[in-house]
Amino acid sequence: MVELRDVCKSFPHPSPKPGQDPIFRALDHVSLEIQGGEFLTLLGPSGCGKTTALRMISGLDTPTAGQVFINGTDVTGLPPYRRNVNQVFQSYALFPHLTVSDNIEFGLEMQKVEASERKRRMLEALDLVSLPGLESRKPDQLSGGQRQRVALARALVCRPNVLLLDEPLSALDAKLRQNMQIELKNLQTKLGITFVFVTHDQEEALVMSDRIALMNKGKIEQLGTVDDLYYKPKTQFVASFIGETNLFLCPVASRNQEFVTLKLGGVHDLRLPASAVESRTKEVLISIRPEKIQLQHKPFSGHNHFTVMVEEEIFKGPSDALILQFHPDASTPLTRQVRMQSLVPNFGTDQQVIHRGDKVYAKIHPDDVVVVEEKTD
Repeated sequence: MVELRDVCKSFPHPSPKPGQDPIFRALDHVSLEIQGGEFLTLLGPSGCGKTTALRMISGLDTPTAGQVFINGTDVTGLPPYRRNVNQVFQSYALFPHLTVSDNIEFGLEMQKVEASERKRRMLEALDLVSLPGLESRKPDQLSGGQRQRVALARALVCRPNVLLLDEPLSALDAKLRQNMQIELKNLQTKLGITFVFVTHDQEEALVMSDRIALMNKGKIEQLGTVDDLYYKPKTQFVASFIGETNLFLCPVASRNQEFVTLKLGGVHDLRLPASAVESRTKEVLISIRPEKIQLQHKPFSGHNHFTVMVEEEIFKGPSDALILQFHPDASTPLTRQVRMQSLVPNFGTDQQVIHRGDKVYAKIHPDDVVVVEEKTD
């Protein structure tokens, strides 16, 4: 439905420092295909290029280089009103002096749709966003969530091929925001319209998206499903931006045809399948999600288990975050402190079995170790 083909967007840097590139590249050769009926999220920190990419699709801005296609048609030089896309803005951009019905019908009126048809489609759109009966109110008589729904209805009433949403939930309080995440995803599934959603909030992206394009410094760092980005990050940036993780830089100690042994914390052996690490690699950066670290009071059998001390215990509602420090013993003295975080279910004070100050055993399954960077030198 949407394709960005090698799109660039550059601006003169407002105040370049000595030796700094005088050109700021908001988008740097970005290529992206978005399928029909897909909920795709452009995710990333401020300044990464996600809103600029959205403006390329909407026609509010034009690329310095590259092409934009919608439904197979090159629209790079077309104005927004000829692209059959609509956009919901962060501020909602409702007309304060118009009623809800007039706000929703505005686009249809510009298209010279007959009054009776405008009203029918307006009422249909209000029902779709669960606001029947509010057509005579003005925006200042609505709650933040209701205004957000009106903005959605106004965008949907024109029946766009693609709906663009630029951080539309950022002005809502936390609880309403969570509710609207679910409603938005359900609405998109019901309508089957392609949604392109921009956010810097990883939780929003994880809840709603079919796929996520994680952006960094004007490029797409990784494109994939929620599971791909969370469990199979390809770079350090992806691993650290999506959720929480433990990152360790580990030298390769030995290898054979079956296994490769890393030195975790410079001391402890962590054994992985030989296929996990290239044969020429000397050092790897690995990612281990906190919830994948198993803990218990008695020793584990097999490989990849360690003695640890619970240094901190942090309450997080349904779970506890435990800050673990590798515990030295006579056979494996540590030359420096090495810490990792584990996430364990919290079943209430009476049922917790691991607390701050406890010496426990940790085990890491090889399948839960992701190699995100390899060094050959």
